Amino acid sequence: METGNQTHAPEFLLLGFSAASQIQFILFGLFLSMYLVTFTGNLLIILAISSDSHLHTPMYFFLSNLSFADLCFTSTTIPKMLLNIVTQNKFITYAGCLSQIFFFISFGCLDNLLLTVMAYDRFVAISHPLHYTVIMSPRLCGLLVLGSWCISVMGSLLETLTVLRLSFCTKMEIPHFFCDLPEVLKLACSDTFINNVVIYFATGILAVIPFTGILFSYYKIVFSILRISSAGGKYKAFSTCGSHLLVVSLFYGTGLGVYLSSAAVPSSRTSLVASVMYTMVTPMLNPFIYSLRNTDMKGALGRLLSRATFYNDDIIAGLS
Repeated sequence: METGNQTHAPEFLLLGFSAASQIQFILFGLFLSMYLVTFTGNLLIILAISSDSHLHTPMYFFLSNLSFADLCFTSTTIPKMLLNIVTQNKFITYAGCLSQIFFFISFGCLDNLLLTVMAYDRFVAISHPLHYTVIMSPRLCGLLVLGSWCISVMGSLLETLTVLRLSFCTKMEIPHFFCDLPEVLKLACSDTFINNVVIYFATGILAVIPFTGILFSYYKIVFSILRISSAGGKYKAFSTCGSHLLVVSLFYGTGLGVYLSSAAVPSSRTSLVASVMYTMVTPMLNPFIYSLRNTDMKGALGRLLSRATFYNDDIIAGLS
């Protein structure tokens, strides 16, 4: 590799996990299984919602977008990691690294904003049930999702473009299985003050404000539930947002775990494990949380699988 500083690094080395071949084989099987479960689960959620007219409501419209964001969020990093394990080539180009940073931040922020939109949807459903269909109109739902996409892309673009101004040193090893922006900034030889300012600004806009919105929505939800006189009514109201609350706890809990593990313990191994929880485990569990706790979702999935089996039998019968 070249010596000295360079304006644009030709490639980075993703150190990832253990270099032992036996461990690599086990990790490949584990991560491939998790990715297939994540991909299949979220794809089934999208297909079930789009094919069942009973689920063409704001809540399930937002859920289908969340599943798509989770699917893309995982696909940004895991396929490249699996390819690196198979080929034993851990290098990623400069352009590939920037692309990974852009899409990782975009879909991560989109997840965050969609969870905020879903919290607002639950707030309207519980606090203003008689006006729910009027407030959560198809136009508003479309604008909320479109706004989430635009804000996520612009925020990610802002953070990614500031990397172009940096010069990198000769040691371009990233102690991660993907191009994590904070780790990439550590490799820069030039001043990263502007980059850090942009990151803090974007974090405030794309993470802190949405999280505050979620907390405020649930504060109003709890206040509305406490005003319900019957215990059955309280349980029914809370059950409509139980799955979302669990997903929010999982999303922010693992995200906070990544931040705290990297801040408190400088060990790259600890940060790697925390990142796996954030990038793989959470998107994998979301379909199970929303389907196992929801009778409408389970019914839609059952009908989807029944139709798929019926079409498959027809094709086989036609070929025989």
